[in-house]
Amino acid sequence: MSAENFTITLETHPTKDVENQHVNGSLTVLWRDYDHILKTEPKMAYVSIVNQGERKGPHLHKKRNSYFYCIDGSVVFIIRDSSGNFIEIESNPENRKMVFVPSGMASAHVNISEKPSQVLALADIAWTPNDNEMINVKFDEYDWEKWY
Repeated sequence: MSAENFTITLETHPTKDVENQHVNGSLTVLWRDYDHILKTEPKMAYVSIVNQGERKGPHLHKKRNSYFYCIDGSVVFIIRDSSGNFIEIESNPENRKMVFVPSGMASAHVNISEKPSQVLALADIAWTPNDNEMINVKFDEYDWEKWY
């Protein structure tokens, strides 16, 4: 598998000032019910903050499919595919890449920016306390040092 199997390049449109029509920013589409960007419809959305120099995971979700988009800062997602290979995908507001992590596949994400990074997550199963749906795993053979 390659990074393309886990990456969705997001559609972006310039926005314009209502008075003189100069470009004042942009709009990035994460999800619409009619165009099936996502393989599964979200049931939960949340923002995860990763402090500078930190990582979250690795872990896997037994049932949940997740989509991640870094809305501030920059993170690298590390996904271990079904063959045991590690796939690295950087997500940040500039490259507009949403990362798909299917259920049963282990992943982690590392903040590579000089400030806390904010990651918007969309999940097809809503989290509940003590649902025992997540399993912590180890990526012993992965070179974490390259990010620190």
